[in-house]
Order: sequence, then C-alpha cells, then structure tokens
Amino acid sequence: MFKDLDPLLHSQLRLAVMSILINSEEAEFTYIKERTNATAGNLSIQINKLKDAGYITVTKKFKGNYPQTICRITTKGVANFEEYVETLKEYLNTGTNET
Repeated sequence: MFKDLDPLLHSQLRLAVMSILINSEEAEFTYIKERTNATAGNLSIQINKLKDAGYITVTKKFKGNYPQTICRITTKGVANFEEYVETLKEYLNTGTNET
C-alpha cells in the first residue's frame, strides 16, 4: 500500500527549495532564485507556504543598503523532507522484491 506523499513538498519549486536548504541549512533568497530559475513572485509565494507550514524560517534584514532575505530549514522541515524521500524510495522499490 502506498503512503501519501506530502503535498507541500510534492510541488517542484517547493521541493527544489527544500533540497537546497537540506544541504546548506540556510540560503539567501537571491541564491535560491538563481538556482531554481523561478520568478521572484512565484518563489516568494512558495517560500511563504513552506514558512507557514513551519518547514523553514525566513529572516529579513539589510546588508549594507540592500534588503536580504535568509531562508533556513527547521527541524520539522528536515524531518518532513526525510520522510518524503523515504516514501519516494518505497514507491520506487514497490514490486522490485517480488518474484
């Protein structure tokens, strides 16, 4: 029987954001935007969804005269990402052990 995949992480852009953060713990908005090729508006919406779910935190500050947005993965975000990956592995391995 297939477990449900986390619908929040099943979005390509949100999954990409989480994949970046799982490896680096935190990243600037501009870095995430460059890596994902997303528009600023779309990325902002998806980051807010992850933030509202408690998967990431978002800190806004200034670096010199320029605004800086830092995204950081939370413990909950790590746990849910790891569970998502494990569930995907189960999907991929289903039927391969049967003779």
